[in-house]
Amino acid sequence: MSNKRDSEILTQVGPGTAMGGLMRQFWIPALKSSELVADGDPVRFMLLGEKLIAFRDTSGRVGIMDHRCPHRCASFFFGRNEEDGIRCVYHGWKFDVDGNCLDMANVPPAQDFKQKVKAKAYKATERNGLVWVFMGDQDNVPELPEIEATLIPDAEMEIGFHQRECNWLQAIEGEIDTSHVGLLHYGNLDSSTFPKDGIRKYSVANRAPEYITEETDYGFMYGAHRPADEGNLYWRVAHFMFPFWALPPVNVIESNFMARAYVPMDDTHTMILVMVIKNDPYGREVRAIPGGSMDLEYEPNSTDWYGRWRLTANAGNDYMIDRDVQREETYTGIHGIVVQDHAINEGMGPIVDRTFEQLAPSDMMINRVRRMLIKAARIHAKDGTAPVSASDPHVYHGIRSGQYVAPAELNWLDAYAKIIADNPVRYPLPDAAE
Repeated sequence: MSNKRDSEILTQVGPGTAMGGLMRQFWIPALKSSELVADGDPVRFMLLGEKLIAFRDTSGRVGIMDHRCPHRCASFFFGRNEEDGIRCVYHGWKFDVDGNCLDMANVPPAQDFKQKVKAKAYKATERNGLVWVFMGDQDNVPELPEIEATLIPDAEMEIGFHQRECNWLQAIEGEIDTSHVGLLHYGNLDSSTFPKDGIRKYSVANRAPEYITEETDYGFMYGAHRPADEGNLYWRVAHFMFPFWALPPVNVIESNFMARAYVPMDDTHTMILVMVIKNDPYGREVRAIPGGSMDLEYEPNSTDWYGRWRLTANAGNDYMIDRDVQREETYTGIHGIVVQDHAINEGMGPIVDRTFEQLAPSDMMINRVRRMLIKAARIHAKDGTAPVSASDPHVYHGIRSGQYVAPAELNWLDAYAKIIADNPVRYPLPDAAE
């Protein structure tokens, strides 16, 4: 159970808040590169409670800035994206991707003061199909994080977004809660449903795992274990990484090249980024999950602040729940793992009242991540000190989640380290001839 003050620290991300200040020390994935076209339409979007526009200029550079023109606050969304800059249509003031004023169309040349005017712009860069934004000190910008899935060329990856209408924390807490998988998602299944040579069968053979957690330089990791075959344990190992990354243990750990980011648009809307490899570079099969993050139906995108990547199954239609199917065929009556998570997370309310909770041993990871986040946010608010991962991208290197079976007597961290060592990061991907 969290008190009201702690809950506010965890959930409030706008300018001037403790958590918002902490998150601004990290690069944030914000859009697909394909959403922006040179000299194309500006895109409205929300990030950490700020209304921003994104555009790609004539030379292909990406601009991210406050949507308000610094002259009279007209919105750049209506602006002309032309000749390496965006021009406000109200009075013709034009700015480049760095926020420098290039032209004051309504000011006589003798009275021009464009060298003194700046639009509020943020550093932006691209890597492997994603546009990244840095909203912290623009004179002290770190390198991009070395998160494994983001290092894989975008041609080898499935990259998707979907919006969830709730606070970022309750969304990501579902990701680091492995015990719900055997119930919410697999509640109507038993071991016979899964291949005999697969290991997911153990997640339903015992739906109450025991947890071990470990704090790390990049955040927190957990190992949840259940009995497997004689003398062995079935492990699901996963990670929370600052500031809002989760590595879910969807596949066997050798093949689980994936990541998810729960990016706060504001306090009550979250944009979820999903990255998963199409084909394992080591030749193993990567099993897609029906109803998973790449098997979704969307409403058409619109141009409003919350108009991107909204699911067709939503609160307005009760996530298309079918009560007859729930009674007779499936556990929830809601089709698809992601939609099931949407229903649960959004059904808690825009920001869950954590003073109402009664946490259990299965919430160990959630409880410890909350404490870590509160501590980090308070320290940064006090003296500007951020976690090491904000300035050292290498701490994310070689971190992977996944499932494995190991002898019961073997330390879980030793087993994890051996698997990662035997299946090292090899990106960019090797050429087929290698």
